[in-house]
Amino acid sequence: MEPTTVCSLYKFVRLDAYRSLQGPLHARMAEHGVRGTLLLAPEGINGTIAGPRDGIDRVLEWLENDAGIGPIERKESLNDAPPFRRTKVKLKKEIVTMGVEGIDPGAMAGTRVEPEDWNALLEDPDVLLVDTRNDYEHEVGTFEGAVNPHTGTFREFPDFVRNHLDPSRHRKVAMFCTGGIRCEKSTALLRKLGFDQVYHLNGGILNYLARVPESESRWRGECFVFDDRVTVNHDLEPGGYDQCHACRLPVSEQDKQSPHYVEGVSCPRCHDRTSPEDRARYAERQRQVELAMSQGVAHIGAEAMPADHPSRSRRDD
Repeated sequence: MEPTTVCSLYKFVRLDAYRSLQGPLHARMAEHGVRGTLLLAPEGINGTIAGPRDGIDRVLEWLENDAGIGPIERKESLNDAPPFRRTKVKLKKEIVTMGVEGIDPGAMAGTRVEPEDWNALLEDPDVLLVDTRNDYEHEVGTFEGAVNPHTGTFREFPDFVRNHLDPSRHRKVAMFCTGGIRCEKSTALLRKLGFDQVYHLNGGILNYLARVPESESRWRGECFVFDDRVTVNHDLEPGGYDQCHACRLPVSEQDKQSPHYVEGVSCPRCHDRTSPEDRARYAERQRQVELAMSQGVAHIGAEAMPADHPSRSRRDD
């Protein structure tokens, strides 16, 4: 059986007619058996898709040529099973939500650093290394010496910058994220706020793991990804974390020992953030999942997490 190709992609590009791309893009994905979620906004495209090799190629070809987007940043890996159940194309105000007006990464982004040159940059004692991802992602894995901004969503990152970074003291700032999009947009924010020497890891952590041997790596832990693999290790293989199907956040083996962990219902992060009605609904969904598994069929019901759940906005990269 052919392995599934997983492709994370993004591009900052002016898409004034982004709404008109939604229907044709969804149709092209469905036609070629490609699932996942792509976001379209005036500032560009972002998302992760998965499917057969030929199907991924046909979708990318359509985006780059027929849709007129041009070459797209992408990271690919192989997975034994499809990590997505649905095909979605969503329209957004931003492809990665920062909530700051006047940010144009296409024109204002900092200096891109290739993975092979990243270690050398980090050896500079004047460089401040900042993880632009959220707190739960940082806990799963990060680069040696990286600052954790302790954010719950990317919307909180501008406040971290204003409260903790100073262009007069932090002359060189290097930033990274999962696939490159958040750190690229973050460099544009810092440039707007007066920082001069700002760098970002080209292609993000996934590109670094793909191109830097583990023996030379400064990455520690696993990398959280936004699909059913939950995390990947240095070989870009599925890692050692499961996912809480209530809040969609990573769950370690230690988390599972907590009295607050109930499979499919709650975990230590979300047990006190849901109502009794929510938990009853999650429990019923878990029962349906287990029933489907016992019958040897796939369960493709709706996501358990309600639309207003605090973790719903976690998909930033």
